[in-house]
Amino acid sequence: MTSPQTLSSMTPGSTAVVSAIQVPVEHRGRLLEMGLLVGTPVELVRFAPMGDPVEIRIRGYNLSLRRHEADQVWVQPR
Repeated sequence: MTSPQTLSSMTPGSTAVVSAIQVPVEHRGRLLEMGLLVGTPVELVRFAPMGDPVEIRIRGYNLSLRRHEADQVWVQPR
């Protein structure tokens, strides 16, 4: 089994399952409302040309996160 890594360290096209969200409490609610929950499968779609934001596919839609947010979301690669 592979070890957990941050969402931003994934390669485009790879899939994983969210294992921890370490975003500060004041920003966590926004991510939870968008469906980013522990146990949710995600796919890294692409990075913007300068590396920020990061686009992921989650629950059937595409979501863009700032790189500093993606650095605080831990995933378990599939």
